[in-house]
Amino acid sequence: MIEFKNVVKTYDNGTTAVADLSFVAPTGKITVLVGPSGCGKTTTLRMVNRLIEQTSGAILLGGEDNAKTDTIRMRRNIGYVIQNAGLFPHQTVLDNVCAVPYLNKSDKRASRERALDLLELVGIDRSYASRYPWQLSGGQQQRIGVARALAADPPYMLMDEPFSAVDPIVRKQLQAEFLKIQADLAKTIVMVTHDIDEALKLGDQIVVLKEGGVLAQIGTPAEILASPADQFVADFLGESRGYHALSFEPIVGLEPHRTPAIRLGELLTGQAGDWVVACDDSGLPIGWAEADGEPLLAEDVVVATAVSRSRGNYRELLDAALASPVGRAIMIDDGAYAGTLGSDAVIRGAVEKLDAGRMP
Repeated sequence: MIEFKNVVKTYDNGTTAVADLSFVAPTGKITVLVGPSGCGKTTTLRMVNRLIEQTSGAILLGGEDNAKTDTIRMRRNIGYVIQNAGLFPHQTVLDNVCAVPYLNKSDKRASRERALDLLELVGIDRSYASRYPWQLSGGQQQRIGVARALAADPPYMLMDEPFSAVDPIVRKQLQAEFLKIQADLAKTIVMVTHDIDEALKLGDQIVVLKEGGVLAQIGTPAEILASPADQFVADFLGESRGYHALSFEPIVGLEPHRTPAIRLGELLTGQAGDWVVACDDSGLPIGWAEADGEPLLAEDVVVATAVSRSRGNYRELLDAALASPVGRAIMIDDGAYAGTLGSDAVIRGAVEKLDAGRMP
């Protein structure tokens, strides 16, 4: 774990960037630092690996005071990911990933083989190993940055707005890949982001900071959404706080309607204007199709994401219903089509939870 004990950072001009900050980043979990500009998020992060020295207080890495540890050895045990990846432009992808293992004088062949495995882990084909950063897209460079941070198998990772420099589609893909990697590797991670959606999606724990590095609240995403500590936290979360909270509510008590479903190649029978659930050859829902009396072709399908009845949440269900051409979400159960549910039913279910006091 990473523990902050009464940490203060005051600059020579008298500015206090971080004030008496105490919290614990649990082992194997993602702790996300959020707050307005000037709240000391990045300063807090950089004090962990001593890129910035604290004025007072202690930061413990696995119980060891980072101020009393050899700085070089400590930094080589911490993966560091920044926005725009920060790759070395004169080195190949493979050599970028191997940078820290080479510094640690690890076996070169073993380091290169691990680097190739890491490329695959972050979704980069091994054939890219001989390329240079300028030959990659922004999203690919960011993936390489994550692979480089993991190369020495560090117990800790620091991530400073790691996905902010890429477009929304790539950002969503990177977030999903990152969560898969974390599920397998369980690193102790402290991340900075200005995006509350990203914090709620990635964080096991969220630390909300006020201006001057004052701790406003710490808790799980669900806890902070349900019970903001004060008006500052509520305002920072924004007016969509209740909508965000739907992400943490499992789908219970809602029975889907068995809307007709057909597979590719079958006739789209029914009255003109009727919509049916379109399925692939295995019967798995892929979207919606409008009846026209002709065989169902792939190009006839309005693609839609199906929501798992057992693993999905109210937000996914509402999003799917609102994006549907008929205002209904497609649901699956154990990988098989389970029916559909209209946005009105989803909203009623959410309101019932609100009235019951189970959501903010």
